[in-house]
Amino acid sequence: MVEHLPIADNRLDHVFHALADPTRRAMLQSLASGERTVSELAEPFAMSLAGASKHIKALEAAGLVARDIRGRQHLCRLQSGRLAEAHEWLSFYERFWTERLDALDALLRQPEPDLVPPSEPKGDDA
Repeated sequence: MVEHLPIADNRLDHVFHALADPTRRAMLQSLASGERTVSELAEPFAMSLAGASKHIKALEAAGLVARDIRGRQHLCRLQSGRLAEAHEWLSFYERFWTERLDALDALLRQPEPDLVPPSEPKGDDA
């Protein structure tokens, strides 16, 4: 089971907050194939550099992205460590639900018992 330390929980909160936004998820997906400038990350969304920078700051705060400044360019790269922590946390629940669903599947695959209608009470018919 995953240990739940306050620091780890706080980091996970930041990771899941960052991942809650579809724009930031798309930026991470883009970064999975290599470094990108802020301009390159902003381009698919037709957003300003300031808008893209706010998203990148949220990703940096979560520890998902590192930004290097080279001259006038801000280069961003994926930091996979926090994603691995989130994956580890989610894996516990994946195992939990897989076990529950496997048990349900086994139960549903059992043959149905023959249902015998209740017998009529025997008594005096007077």
